[in-house]
Amino acid sequence: MKYLHQSLRAGFIAAALFAAASASALDSVKFMIPANPGGGWDQTGRSLSASMQKAGVVKNVQLDNKGGAGGTIGLAQFINTAKGDGNAIMVGGMVMVGGIILNKSAVNLGMVTPLARLTGEYEVLVVPANSPIKTLKDLVDKIKADPGSVSWGGGSAGGTDHILAGMILGAVGVDPAKVNYIAYAGGGEAQAAILGGHVTVGVSGYGEFAGQIKAGKFRALALSSDKRLAGIDVPTMKELGVNVELANWRGVFGAPGISDAQKKELIAALDTTVKSPAWREVLTKNDWIDVYLAGDAFGKYVDEENKRIGDILGKLNLKK
Repeated sequence: MKYLHQSLRAGFIAAALFAAASASALDSVKFMIPANPGGGWDQTGRSLSASMQKAGVVKNVQLDNKGGAGGTIGLAQFINTAKGDGNAIMVGGMVMVGGIILNKSAVNLGMVTPLARLTGEYEVLVVPANSPIKTLKDLVDKIKADPGSVSWGGGSAGGTDHILAGMILGAVGVDPAKVNYIAYAGGGEAQAAILGGHVTVGVSGYGEFAGQIKAGKFRALALSSDKRLAGIDVPTMKELGVNVELANWRGVFGAPGISDAQKKELIAALDTTVKSPAWREVLTKNDWIDVYLAGDAFGKYVDEENKRIGDILGKLNLKK
């Protein structure tokens, strides 16, 4: 028994030393958020950095917002300034894949280090509470009568929001190339445009608009999920007769040229964070789906997404 207690005590000490070493391994992390404040990438970056601190894997965080061109402006800055920096992380996702293709960007995700896919999120269509459009059918009728009269407010051109708008037009028998899409560099700008009646309909991840929906400022018309989501009283597009389903994903990338040891250190920090109570709370609060996929498996997924999104943009005539 004495030796068991000694063994247990030694184990606890070793665990404590390991935890301390892990926490001090990342003294600070610099986050590049390639969008203006208020949107999904901003939410992801700020939530992840706070969760990493609460999980004890990083002491200090620094966040830099650099929006525009589907995230490619921030991506270019990240590539140019963070090379070899094992303490640099960039937020990105499906929107950036589309933005790179649509903008024929000189920089791409092959130039950075894939770390992990974090979350998945379904899209929601919203209108201001005082809009004459009460249902998805009202919106579809307006699209069919005059597609140009329906302006869509969402994130960057070629991103998930833009793709969804084009898919909806195609599903109701209208040429997707006729989508009147207005891109905003950040979620805050998009929300202001919707509230001000500057666009007919807003489209984004549900979590981004959840606050305004719950406050009664936005009317949610439909979700892009395959079935109704628990705790969310919003019908799906499919159940309302529009055969469209789409989920957005977001993840994080390391700097170009980091070593295998630096990459492993960052992924280990993320592994710990996504299992923490703080991150589980973030997922629940934002109605985000846990789709965690790390390292080389995530890198392969990004390569597959490049082809998939490119094919979608081509079919919807959204590629320049």
